[in-house]
Amino acid sequence: MTQTLKTKVLIIGAGTGGYVAGIRCGQLGLDTVLVDGGDGLGGTCLNVGCIPSKAIIHAASKFETVSKAAGEGTLGITASEPAIDLSKTVAWKDGIVRKLNNGVAALLKKAKVKVIKGWATFEDAKTCRVETADGPITITAEHVILATGSEPVELPFLPFGGDVISSTEALSLDAVPGKLVVVGGGYIGLELGIAYRKLGAQVAIVEMAERILPLYDKALTDPVMKWLTDHGVEMHLGARAGGFGDGKLSITTKDGEPLSLDADKVLVTVGRRPRTKGWGLENMGVAMAGPFVKTDDRCATSMRNVWAVGDLTGEPMLAHKGSAQGEVVAEIIAGHDRRFDPVTIAAVCFTEPEIVSAGLGPLDVAGRDDVITAVFPLAAIGRALAIEAAEDGGFVRVLASKDDHRLLGVQAVGQHVAELSNSFAQMLEMGAVLEDVAGIIHVHPTLSEAFHEASLRALGHAIHI
Repeated sequence: MTQTLKTKVLIIGAGTGGYVAGIRCGQLGLDTVLVDGGDGLGGTCLNVGCIPSKAIIHAASKFETVSKAAGEGTLGITASEPAIDLSKTVAWKDGIVRKLNNGVAALLKKAKVKVIKGWATFEDAKTCRVETADGPITITAEHVILATGSEPVELPFLPFGGDVISSTEALSLDAVPGKLVVVGGGYIGLELGIAYRKLGAQVAIVEMAERILPLYDKALTDPVMKWLTDHGVEMHLGARAGGFGDGKLSITTKDGEPLSLDADKVLVTVGRRPRTKGWGLENMGVAMAGPFVKTDDRCATSMRNVWAVGDLTGEPMLAHKGSAQGEVVAEIIAGHDRRFDPVTIAAVCFTEPEIVSAGLGPLDVAGRDDVITAVFPLAAIGRALAIEAAEDGGFVRVLASKDDHRLLGVQAVGQHVAELSNSFAQMLEMGAVLEDVAGIIHVHPTLSEAFHEASLRALGHAIHI
């Protein structure tokens, strides 16, 4: 017999957008049901994305550090040749994920959010049927928040399965592949490809564009390209992947020549798409914007009291965007006057070295003569030298209006610069001018001094260059 349930707010998807919306709804006293039919509480980011990938990247960097100490040593440190038991590394990573899963569950329970595990299918805009382990449940809600997230894009000639894997499987391998071919030179493929190179795999990158990370300007990506070249990663740019069989991936090079690459695993990372299939979106009557659900600045869809957050709503497909949207929607439902209208949503590539971008970059202001651009190298920062973060061409760059010196964008490339991202976003969100950043006494010695010095340089009086 089908159980029936009525609620004020129904949230579909337990990723960073959905569970944050649920917690905030609960805090605001709204009767809320959260349906988790995907990867588990925390969604893609916590279970098979952001968090586990950063854990594997961290472990890979540790392994590389010990490897450098073998033989002649580094910084006066010597060590024996290291070994890696990837199954134990993955088990450690899984423990982190479980801990965070339990944390999210506890927060939802504290907020009095009812969590139902099962797959939801909508019959109309406000009613869905959830198939659970204990039988079906029909849920009717006054408000529906769609937070179904996204999924890896599968190439028709390289379907996932066996030795052709997505980022999900790449985070749970039981051994380091001898030869790994990564199809796609975006941030996901490069993060994982670099991690496996550090762990000892022979890695090749196949990218259809003429350079890696094509959405970023060349100055930002050059240090990453240098790392890849210096560490023997085989690069095939302007190339197209073909089929895979008998341990070989066929590709067509930039010059149109056929080539076969040996591969124990082929990691396909050619993008992600919103998860719009299989849960009855077509029965809800909401308008679409291409592959995404169309929303306004309140995250409202074309159907009254149906909202959408996260990857389902379009680029940038970033976890922190979904979380912010989830909070906004919860507060709107509770009667608050809110809008989702950020000045910037900073993005980070956890490559080697890391890349941060917030606001406008050089590609966005090309041809304009009303913008000041200034770059300060990490090589001139004491902290960077002291932690071996000054040798890869890293820098911080600011863009500002010539007229009033208002910051328009900030970018950085270098080791550990991900930790500067919130400072960049904060300054842009607050409408800071160059003089604001220049007037802040930055702690010494820190990498953030490069932000200070770049702003000073834009004003014409950098101190340390």
